[in-house]
Order: sequence, then C-alpha cells, then structure tokens
Amino acid sequence: MFSLGNGVHEVHLLNAGLTYVDSGGAFGLVPQALWSRYQTPRDNYLVPMCLNNLLIKSGGKNILVDTGMGSKMPPKLIEQWHLTHPNGTLFEGLERLGLQPEDIDMVINTHLHADHCENNTRFDAEGNIVPSFPNAEHVVQQREYDDATHPNERTRATYVSVNFEPLMQHGQLRLLDGDTDIVPGVSCVVTPGHTPGHMSVRVSAEDEHILFTCDLATYAIHFQKLAWMTAYDVEPLVTMETKRHWQRWALVTNAILIFPHDTTMLAARLVEDDRGKPVLSPITEAEGACYS
Repeated sequence: MFSLGNGVHEVHLLNAGLTYVDSGGAFGLVPQALWSRYQTPRDNYLVPMCLNNLLIKSGGKNILVDTGMGSKMPPKLIEQWHLTHPNGTLFEGLERLGLQPEDIDMVINTHLHADHCENNTRFDAEGNIVPSFPNAEHVVQQREYDDATHPNERTRATYVSVNFEPLMQHGQLRLLDGDTDIVPGVSCVVTPGHTPGHMSVRVSAEDEHILFTCDLATYAIHFQKLAWMTAYDVEPLVTMETKRHWQRWALVTNAILIFPHDTTMLAARLVEDDRGKPVLSPITEAEGACYS
C-alpha cells in the first residue's frame, strides 16, 4: 500500500490473476536475446503477465482501477490464457481490504481490452449478465468506447461487448472527453498509443505522485526503453512519444510508477544514471502483487 499526503490518498495493489502470453505479442520487434534479460520464457515462448489493478481510497470514495479477468470466460479461453489466481481473485483481494463489490463507488477502465475489464460484469444466479459492482459509476474515454463498439479486423478479438455494454444499458457508464479529475488529486490522463483512447491514472498530493501506467508500459522495461513496446499497440510510434512525455514528467516529479503486468518489478521510480540515461529504480513490492 502507498500513502500520499499523510493519508489523503491510499493506493492498494490488487491482483486479478496471472496469465501467460506469446512473447511475440508482449515484446513485438524486440529480439529475444534482449527481452529475455527481463522476463524468462517457458519452453513454448510464453511469458508471464500479472493482472494488477488498483484500489484508491480518496475523499471517502473507493475507486477501483481496472478489473482484470473475471468468471465469464469459458474453459477454452481460460486454457488459452493459462489463467490462474495465485493470490486469489479480485473479489478476494477486495475482501482482504474489508470491501465488498457493493462498496465500490467508481470503476476507472483505462481501456476496454478484455484483460482489463472482463470483471466489469458477471453472471447472476439466473445466468444473466449484470454489473459486478452494482453501485459504481464506470468511466472510460469516449474514443475508447467508440473503438470498442466499432472494432475492426485487428481489434475485435479483444473488445468483448458483454464487458461494457451492460453498464451502458444500466446507466452506469460515463464517457470522458480528455483528461479528467475524478476526485481532487486523482486524475484520468489520456496516454495514447496502445489504443487511441487509452488512459493512465495519476494520483497526487502536494509534491508526491503516483502514475499507474497501465499499458502505456505493459512491463516496467517498456517505460524505461522508449523503442520497446508490445505488438498489441495500435499506434506504436504514438506510444513512443507518449512515453517520452511521461518519462520527463517522472524524472521531474520523482513519481512512483506502477505497472499493470510485470511479474518482477511492480513499482519503480525513474532516475538518471551516471551517463544521464533514464533507468528504473525498483521499489519494494507491495502487498497484493502477483509474481510468477
């Protein structure tokens, strides 16, 4: 848990599972000889990805950032994702913090890829799809919602309408237009590249800052190395320039950076080495982190 501003904001790490994905997706054009220094592949070239989410307590609100994968996936997809829950489910993580789904006031969906929002909805006892967090307002960028509801041949596999359309039908989804303050000190900031409407989440109190990069930097090393990015990024050159901007910000602010899928470096600060090159300085892992 990270505390900012003498407890004005509490940021808790929650884990919604561990998956394994093809290394070609996770590292794109980066040669294995380079990326394997940071992630150890299985024999079939799969690399681990955690599904790390945040629970922000601020201004009397419980704000959940992303929801990971839930219980709607058929067995075939669970097998394809190699999905396990070494730290329990998202709901078990919330319960350890003394919270039930009804206690969540807001869900921030950084984007609508299934591994970040599948837990938005669930099956009820009658087999109907209903919101998992019945009292929560959900927010996402208008551009992201437009892309998710009008996918193309490349994007349609990861935009699954049952993960977000029921929220719109229940009046629980608000569409944002650009950077937005959620509560004082907690902001959604547009960080395009992975998708055009992708967001990161910034938490600030006085001179203390946290940035949940989400898939601006899938692994920590993606933030350090501007040219490294996943094959999932829709606009890779935009990703590079977005990272350049936030690298400068991180150096100036000494912010804590939290990464969504890393299994070896959950959080870090960006510093300059003796050659003036930006490098990550790891922060001791927080409770709730997922490691392979």
